[in-house]
Parts: sequence; structure tokens; C-alpha cells
Amino acid sequence: MTRVRCSRILVSPNRVRRYRTGEILIDSKTKHVLRSSEWFAGTDEVALSHRVVMAAIGLEIEADNRRPIIGIADSSSDLNPCNLPLRDFIDNIKAGITEAGGLPVVFPVMSLGEDMMKPSAMLYRNLLSMEIEEYLRSYPIDGVVLMANCDKSVPGALMGAASANLPAIMFTAGARPAPVYKGRRVGTGTDLWRMWADLRSGKISEKEWREFESCLNCGLGSCNTMGTASSVALMVETLGMSLSGTSTIPANSPERKVAARNSGIEIVKMVKNQVLPSDVMTPKAFRNAIRVLHACGGSTNALIHLLGISGRIGGEITLGDVATLGVNIPVLADVEPSGTGLIQDFHQAGGLPALAHELKDLLELDTMSLTGKTLGDNLVKRNEKNGSIRSIDNPLFPTGAFSVVKGNLAVNGAVIKVSAASPELLTHTGPAVVFTGYADMRTRIDDPDLKVTKDSVLVLAGCGAVGVPGLPEWGMIPIPRKLAEQGVVDMVRVTDSRMSGTSFGTCLLHVSPEAAIGGTLALVQDGDLIELDVPNGALNLKLSDAEIAQRKANWKPIPSEHLRGWPALYQAHVLQPDEGCDFDFLRAPTKETRRFVPPIVGRS
Repeated sequence: MTRVRCSRILVSPNRVRRYRTGEILIDSKTKHVLRSSEWFAGTDEVALSHRVVMAAIGLEIEADNRRPIIGIADSSSDLNPCNLPLRDFIDNIKAGITEAGGLPVVFPVMSLGEDMMKPSAMLYRNLLSMEIEEYLRSYPIDGVVLMANCDKSVPGALMGAASANLPAIMFTAGARPAPVYKGRRVGTGTDLWRMWADLRSGKISEKEWREFESCLNCGLGSCNTMGTASSVALMVETLGMSLSGTSTIPANSPERKVAARNSGIEIVKMVKNQVLPSDVMTPKAFRNAIRVLHACGGSTNALIHLLGISGRIGGEITLGDVATLGVNIPVLADVEPSGTGLIQDFHQAGGLPALAHELKDLLELDTMSLTGKTLGDNLVKRNEKNGSIRSIDNPLFPTGAFSVVKGNLAVNGAVIKVSAASPELLTHTGPAVVFTGYADMRTRIDDPDLKVTKDSVLVLAGCGAVGVPGLPEWGMIPIPRKLAEQGVVDMVRVTDSRMSGTSFGTCLLHVSPEAAIGGTLALVQDGDLIELDVPNGALNLKLSDAEIAQRKANWKPIPSEHLRGWPALYQAHVLQPDEGCDFDFLRAPTKETRRFVPPIVGRS
């Protein structure tokens, strides 16, 4: 290590910044300056006060400290059972950091709970990303372990880390155990929606519904199906931002503690070698992530998050890429809701390394992970005795899990999960039955006088990112009770909302532009014909351009109730799903906008 005295230093590649006069340490081999040394190096009153603060929390830091400060971003919360098990792994992560020569510091971040946060945790994903970015900007942190598990916590944390572009690694807590009901394992979310449909159609009794409730409390962790949490965990591993093979380890497995310790060890190596998110999350990595989401029958929500992350770091992907990159990708994960197994089965079959092995001829295997190994280096053969990862020549579904449709009803696109839809409905024309908002839908959907048939197209408008705000998972509109009682199990549904990754059905989601900002969805009236043609990527309202223009001229937006606070800021700046629902001022399309501006370190 070399001690120098200077007023300008190289903090990391392409970053030159002001530095208060003082002493810092430069590694003679890597020429890398510990970012935290700006806080602690030297003999002036600022450095002294910073060292005293750290001593007060039990970390003795010398003026010539050579150990990187590693932040542990803890999103666990009693209000969030998905993220709560993260607490159990903090000591393991700290042990790994210490073993590798780092100094661990834990800091709390917002816990985005999918179950309890209303109207949706999606409303706060961008807030979490900003919190992470500003923690990393303002504190003496050289690298960070992102602890997340639930649907929005994972992408929110990664978006913030991408913007800060400091060494970062993701650690997730895994899926909860599977409860058993009447001798059958229950898939989180997916089987709840099925049982709810059975109750509404009279197939089960109220007593059975209560019995089902009593068995669902099976432990902590994320959904045990291929819901959004599992999908984004696999997405992050494919991007190279978590350790290979760790994304699907169950929450209660001893493997998790090993993964936690190893994550702590790895982040210290990353700081020493200056492995940055921008080095790992390349356009190639994003293309692979799209392919893997197709192959695992992943959540449509993961597509929004992937687009959001890409927009922070120059990943160069678009909604159109979701369609084109899935053309030759079969669905190989036989996991609910597209298949029959659970995420525990998928992990036992080999997890992502085994899925990628089956897809090896369709992936860009030279993408680098944060360990320095490539995706190709980490491939393993699937466990053939476990059918949860199918072979490439025996797919669950022959083409990709998702399709993108466009037309006058979705000018910028809408998404459908075809692997969980009804094939016979993918080409369909029917009259619209329109619901304006969630309350209207819940009030009228079971009305016996509702004018609806099995051929109708259910439309839910005003439930997008701006309209609610927050883009909740209301898109799996229930089948009207009178039709459910007749045995109808699926219908075409069109909405500017999302649906849970555990959901299923012929649902056209994320219609963009949404109704609240004047999208064509706001103009649909009861009885209008809607034409869906998924094979040809089309979704159209069967009206003349003149009629649509006339309705648009007469349309008036509904004034927002939010005049202040976060919801008002969100509505003013959120982008549409085809751009990842990020804020306009957080996206960074150019190298200049991606420049991370560090703080001036002096007296506070």
C-alpha cells in the first residue's frame, strides 16, 4: 500500500473527484483507492470524528485503514414474511466479510411487502431504489450486499445499486416451505387463486375454504411457485449479480447459510478487484435474462423490472426484445403456474445452472458473472430423475412464455403469458364488458344481471401506474360468478394493470399507454368489439380511426386525489410499463447521465 497526499484522486474507473487535503491509501497493485478512505484517512478533525463514530459501534478503524467497508442492506421486517428470514443470515454474511478482510456494517432499507403493502409494493419500488442509491452515495461504503427476497425488494435494490455502480452482490432468502392440503402440496398464490375460483363457482364449501386457510401458514420466505420472487431471483442470477446456483435455494435449507457466508467473502473480492455492476450487467446479460424468463415460465412482472434495471445502466433492451428473443426459447421449467411442480423441485433438478445447460445453444455463454466466471463456466447437467427441468426436446411449452401484442388498443404494447393462457383464446373477438377501476369491478363482477357471456372480453381500465397509482396486481379479473357456476374457467381479459406471477389465464396486461393518461383503453365502451390475435401480435379495438379520435376529443382525465407526498411525485414522473415504470429522472440513457456524483466529504 502507498500513502499519498493529494487534492484530486481516482476513486474508480472514469471517476475523478475533489478530495479534502489529507492522506489516503492506494493499493500498489490495483491502483485502487478505497472509497471509504476519504472519510477515515488523515489526521484532521473530520477524519478523526468519523473514526470515533465507527469506534462507538464497535469497529476500530485506523487512519491507515486498509479494510473495505461493506454495507449490508437489510430489508427484513415483521410486516413482510417474505423478507423476514433475511435476518437469520446477517451473521453469516458478516462472518464472510470479516473472513475476507472487510468490515461489515448493517443498515436498514425499506421493506416492500407484497402481501400487506397497499395499493401495491410496486408504488414504492422506485423509492427503495433511490434509498439504496443515496445510502451508497452518502456513506463510507466500498461495496454492498443487497439483502432482498420479495417481488419488488429485489429489483428495487438492484436498480439503486446499478445507479450507484459500486461493487454489489444480491443475496435472497429463498422460498417458504410447501403446506399440504388434503394430501397435496400447495403452491403459494397459484392454488389460492384456484381455490377462490372453486369457492365462487360452488365447487368447495365455506368449511373447506376455512380449512384451506388454516394450512397456508407454513413458514417464512417467498412464494414457492414460479411467481415474481422466484422469477426475479433467477433473473438476477442470470444477470450475474448473485452467486451461481443460489437463487432457488429454499429458505429453510442449510445451503442458504453457506451462500450467505460466500456472498460476504465474494463482495470483499469484488471491492478489491473493482468489479462493478456495469461490468456485469451488459446488454448480453440482459438478453440472456429475457431468454431465461421465457424458459422458466417466469412472471410478467419480471419483464417490467428487467426493463427498469436496464434503463439505469444502459442494458439496451426494449419490450420488442421480449418478443423476438423468446421465439426459439421453449418453456422447460415444469413449475406452477405454467406447470405442476414447485420451486423446491426446480432447485433439486439443478436450478439455473441446469436450466442454462439445457439452453446452452440458445444463450450467450460468455457473459461474465461477478465472480469472474462466465455463464458457460457455471453450467451443470439437470437431475433427470426430477422432471421439474425438462430437456430441450421435451418442453412444457414449445415457444417462449410471453408474447407482446400491439395495435390501436395498446399502441406501445401489452404482454400476455401464453404459457399460462388458454390456447383456444389466443385468437378471439368478443364484445367488451368494461370496468372502470378496482372497486367497480369487485362491485359488479358477481352481479347476476351483468350482461356478459363466455365470449365477452373483460376490460379493467384506470388501474395503471399513474391511475391508481402504483400498477397493482388486479389484472387477473375473476370470472363472473354466473359464468363460473356454468363451468367457465377462462376468458380474455384486457387491462392496464399487472397480475401476480403466480396467476394464470388469458390476461392481456400492462396495456400502454394506460387509461389514466389517455390511452385507448380509456375509450372502450360496453359492447365494443375487441380483436385479439396473439400469433400475429395484435390487439385492436374494432372501431374506425374517426370514432376513436372523436372519443379521444371528448375524453377528460380523472383528477388525482393526491396533491402532495410520494403518490403525487410518483404520478408526475412514473413512466409506462414498456419503459419499466421507472421515473423519468432516474433513467440514464447515456454515459454522461450514468455518471455517479459522489458527495463532498467534510464537516456535516
